[in-house]
Amino acid sequence: MDIIIVGCGKVGSALAEVLSDEHNVTVIDKNENLIESVINDFDVMGIAGNCLQTDVLEEANVDKANLFIAVTASDEVNILSCLIAKKMKARHCIARVRSPEFDKQLVFMREELGISMMVNPDYNAANEIAKVMRYPAAINIESFAKGRVDLTEIRITSGSILDGVALSHLSRRMRLDILICAVQRGDELVIPNGNFVLRAGDKIHMTASHSNMVKFFKSISAAYREKRVKKAVLIGGGRVAYHLAQQLIEMGIKVKIIEIDKERCLELSERLNKVDISCADGTDHDILEEEHVYDADAVVTLTGIDEENILLSLLAKNNGVEKVVTKVNRPSLIQLSDTLALDSIISPKTITVSQILQYVRAKQNSLGNNITTLYSLVNGRLEAIEFIVRDKKDYVDVPLKKLKIRNGILIASIVRGNELIIPKGDDCLKLNDSVVVITTNKGFNDLSDIFD
Repeated sequence: MDIIIVGCGKVGSALAEVLSDEHNVTVIDKNENLIESVINDFDVMGIAGNCLQTDVLEEANVDKANLFIAVTASDEVNILSCLIAKKMKARHCIARVRSPEFDKQLVFMREELGISMMVNPDYNAANEIAKVMRYPAAINIESFAKGRVDLTEIRITSGSILDGVALSHLSRRMRLDILICAVQRGDELVIPNGNFVLRAGDKIHMTASHSNMVKFFKSISAAYREKRVKKAVLIGGGRVAYHLAQQLIEMGIKVKIIEIDKERCLELSERLNKVDISCADGTDHDILEEEHVYDADAVVTLTGIDEENILLSLLAKNNGVEKVVTKVNRPSLIQLSDTLALDSIISPKTITVSQILQYVRAKQNSLGNNITTLYSLVNGRLEAIEFIVRDKKDYVDVPLKKLKIRNGILIASIVRGNELIIPKGDDCLKLNDSVVVITTNKGFNDLSDIFD
């Protein structure tokens, strides 16, 4: 596909890195130094110029673009550049839009103005945080097959009913149809077999239907209902905090936001009348004690500085807060999460890139590629890929136990219509199945690639 990316900031550069492996990518930015850096780092074409000027877009061959992605720092520039690109015959356009003022206009801009997709990283980050708030034991939750399959990451604690259990006995012990797909033990990451024994401290990735996942969380803790989040403190009152507070209030959670900027506090007070807004320095340990932050069931650190968020999260954990979520964007700091024992890390940049990549893969799927969803996990060491069985290949209608699957790969689930199958040896893949594969390998473009 021919793809144009406007804006070479964190998101634009990350998209260029991933998409340039399989597509013809052209990047546009006013900053010549950014353009030069991206060109040197990745296999892309670069144009230094204003994305709102038609001659710049003509130089980028916008009329031949399958996809135009606008991720500059300005919502208005992103929207307007998409409209111009669409008028100049770009097939599909994606705009990053962050201001809450545009929330009620997204449908209009998509249906009436022809912008294919509007991405709000702050709203999406809030969604991800809200998901793990529903199940405090979860580190991360992803969904496949239009929400029918949950892929969840948790850490096994000492005394858990999972500690010391062999995977071959797991379903019988839990009385639920679940599958452990990957286990991270220290620096080791494995795709386990039935003989693998779980231990306290392990991080596990597991798949199940949504209903079975809810039952699972109730089963792993006898005090599940008492451990539900009832009070949350958000440190930092930016856009993520605004969207998250709205969702948490709807979930019946009492919310306090600590924000240092007086004008922002007034704005939040006007928009969030059910939220306790405290105008104070959330990085001051004395303030945190005065505001009883450590008495909360959950603390979410959402300042604009990654290092502050990490330190505040460590303080909250060390003072006994049960659920801590940390907003971090820099990859080098995200990779420190395991070392620092910070479980739930949220990156708006990563979420935005992932959402756009899913759209790209959907378009590829319409051109014959059968990948519909791909999540990168464990700092890129693990991938969860959803395929659609579109053709009657030689692996279709053959029991899985008779197929030779490559090392480092596990078929985690099969969705057939409204039925979710946690696969066993006698199960077969059939036409139109949605298949979720977990792998420590890279570079799969087709389901047939997983078989020897």
